[in-house]
Amino acid sequence: MQTFEYHGQQWKDEYEELYKRREMARAMGGEEALRKHRERGRLNARERIDALLDSDSFREMGRIAGKGRYDDNGQFLDMSPVNAIIGTGKIENRTVVVSGDDYTLRAGSSESTISDKWIYAERLAMTLSVPLIRMVDSAGGSVKLLAQMHGTKIPGYPTWPAIRLLDHVPVVGIALGSCAGLGAMKVLLSHFSVMVRDQAQVFAAGPPVVKQAYGIDIDKNDLGGYKVHRRSALVHNEAVDEADAFAQVKRFLSYLPPSSDQQGKRIVSDDPRDRAEDWLADAIPKDRRKIFDPRKILAAICDHDSIFEIGRWQGGSVITALARIDGYPVGILCNDPKIAGGAMTVAAAYKTERHVKLCDTFGLPVINFVDQPGNATGPEAELQGTLLAAVRVLETIEKATIPWFSVIMRRCFGMAGGMHAPKHFPALNHRVAWPFARWGSIPIEGGVYAAHRREIDTADDPVATREQLEAQYHHLGSPFRTAEAFGILDIIDPRETRSMLCDWVDQAWQALHARRGRTGSAI
Repeated sequence: MQTFEYHGQQWKDEYEELYKRREMARAMGGEEALRKHRERGRLNARERIDALLDSDSFREMGRIAGKGRYDDNGQFLDMSPVNAIIGTGKIENRTVVVSGDDYTLRAGSSESTISDKWIYAERLAMTLSVPLIRMVDSAGGSVKLLAQMHGTKIPGYPTWPAIRLLDHVPVVGIALGSCAGLGAMKVLLSHFSVMVRDQAQVFAAGPPVVKQAYGIDIDKNDLGGYKVHRRSALVHNEAVDEADAFAQVKRFLSYLPPSSDQQGKRIVSDDPRDRAEDWLADAIPKDRRKIFDPRKILAAICDHDSIFEIGRWQGGSVITALARIDGYPVGILCNDPKIAGGAMTVAAAYKTERHVKLCDTFGLPVINFVDQPGNATGPEAELQGTLLAAVRVLETIEKATIPWFSVIMRRCFGMAGGMHAPKHFPALNHRVAWPFARWGSIPIEGGVYAAHRREIDTADDPVATREQLEAQYHHLGSPFRTAEAFGILDIIDPRETRSMLCDWVDQAWQALHARRGRTGSAI
């Protein structure tokens, strides 16, 4: 930000007050508060903004908003700045809007600020059609507001376009400290959220409120730390420190367009389109009861080092990620047989649903690598409402309008298997399979006993009888028989997958460009 000296005389007092106010705003919570914050191993709000954005690109807005103090004659004495810092900047030369909480001023409390300021930043992102990044470090509301206002208000911010933003621009929430109440909402109302391990917590209310309400003494990390939200899925990713959090944000945004009205950016890729890793031919074990490493398969097919996984530690039976194929950004879904056999659990359903919505909103073609045994079963799965969660996935996928490519690697069974792609007209169920893939209404291993229980139980050798029947059904279930009837587009060698996807994604990108009228697709 440029600074000037005033050498004239007629407006001397006004310029002195302007620069005095600016100096006080830059002082934030003061030397002591900044020192304590630094001793906790944390950057202050301005340092965080500088660490995230391209050098010298931040244009601050509303710098002197705050609470002024005046003498009896109405002359300005000093001011306490607002604990929200907003403005525009650039990440890899792309414009973004940033809104940061200043914890050194009243612990970043949302009730101790001027809400119009941070709401302006959000409306600015909507107006400019650029990504919004919230750096959240807020203690939430404060009961002291009642004394300040001599009354209270009904919760809510009528001019905050929180929901409309999600349909229009990429929104990121970074949890950098305790995020309670409104702070938690700012983190969660996003397309991508990340929290710093052992530094950030996200909860409806902190330990003092929990103690009062339930009589429970609980540490803030045990209540809302990263280990909790690994399981809850409230926050997508975790970061080892603030630098890692900012790096993840930059990488996430690199796959997305500035808004839903535009197209993402293709980059130059030096990864050959026809690269084929020979081990893929045996990537799937012959023994159907054995597992494999799906992340290794994805790495062999997507552009080198292009996979950015989202939600690694939640809903683990499905992998959701952003990646690149021949330089084009795409969304990835992939079943992981190491977790719940790859089945559709409630957590996996939620994870799938929000990832498909992200891709559909911002025009990212989806590639689904399928090894789906079906919906999770059993008493606990029924109690959790797994089928209802699966129906929500079905609704989301069928409403998607993006190009979609499914690669059936091994299994595709039941209701969950049927959700591998949009399949109702006019959607095109574009899918291929590897030679050892199998599909149907129910897996053969479980289905044979259900259909032939009496025959198996009364046989002289029940095990041999069951295995014989399974072999017969596996023969009938050959994917080649489906391909004969054009029930699947093609059966391919796994080593052909990358080159086929490189051809397809180029065509898909052109179709998106024509259909949605997006811009900015050039390398």
